[in-house]
Amino acid sequence: MNLEPKLLTVDIFRPEYGRRYSSLPVDSLDRRGFMIDCTDTYMSPERYDLCPGDIVRWFTEDGYLQATLSSVERTETHVYVTVQGTKLLSPDFFPY
Repeated sequence: MNLEPKLLTVDIFRPEYGRRYSSLPVDSLDRRGFMIDCTDTYMSPERYDLCPGDIVRWFTEDGYLQATLSSVERTETHVYVTVQGTKLLSPDFFPY
């Protein structure tokens, strides 16, 4: 039995720019969005360059999922991102 916490990461792409983040650690992640907790870290929520319209991809046991960032909310200690259009990518998708 593996008791180590699983590292959740996402890749962020900006249309007409390219990759913004590779393997960005997040604290929670599901088909509706993700959250980054900046409590007791050197990064503040304002330092994350995340914008509505960016593309997010992440790996699940079913394969790679892709969605579009629909909103980004920053509080003093957290970044909350909601996504839309979440879809499962083709089984032969390779992220690079």
